[in-house]
Amino acid sequence: MSAHNQLAIVASCAGDPARANMLSMLMDGRAFTAGELSAAAGVMPQTASGHLARMVDAGLLVVAQQGRHRYYRLASLQVGQMLEGMMVVAAADPSARRFGPRDQAMRFARTCYDHLAGQLAIGIADRLVAAGHLVLADDGGEVTASGRAFLSRQGLDLHAQPHRAFCRPCLDWSERRYHLAGTLGTRIKESFLAQGWIVQKPASRTVEVTRLGRRKIRDIYGVRLES
Repeated sequence: MSAHNQLAIVASCAGDPARANMLSMLMDGRAFTAGELSAAAGVMPQTASGHLARMVDAGLLVVAQQGRHRYYRLASLQVGQMLEGMMVVAAADPSARRFGPRDQAMRFARTCYDHLAGQLAIGIADRLVAAGHLVLADDGGEVTASGRAFLSRQGLDLHAQPHRAFCRPCLDWSERRYHLAGTLGTRIKESFLAQGWIVQKPASRTVEVTRLGRRKIRDIYGVRLES
């Protein structure tokens, strides 16, 4: 199959409203059952099964069997990046006064596949850049010597992963500014979750910042969050 034909197949998968709703739900990196995705898309289970099979065939999703349930998730980080980019383009209506989700909680803090997005993530990226710990540009990102020392003190693993950028910018869907992605973005999110600073809401990309998290993020990263 030619690259052009494959591109058309992938684009058509994201072009259906029901499939788009399923893909959006999977954007937080977790796996969901066909029933959960059916409910999110507002379609009958039989219809959802057809949509999911088509997206698996197109390489957008992978499925794993566990007991009597089949769990679907995005096939790769690249699929998540593609979808986030499509959301940015889709929301770029010059007549719109706001971009991204209308839900304020989701605008404030959410997941972008395997890293944090929204106002919380923008604030963290801004403070790291302002402190000289991080450099973010259109073509990439870099952790400085002071940044490596700072992040090491927070207990973050600074070893790179093969075939993946360690630090890169990601254009935020709602804020239209860069937040932090790559391996470092993932490890910051995982650290916040492990320490109880944030909580992932069920069946949602929305992230809730705990009282402890608000204090720690303020004291360590210098980001003041409204109570």
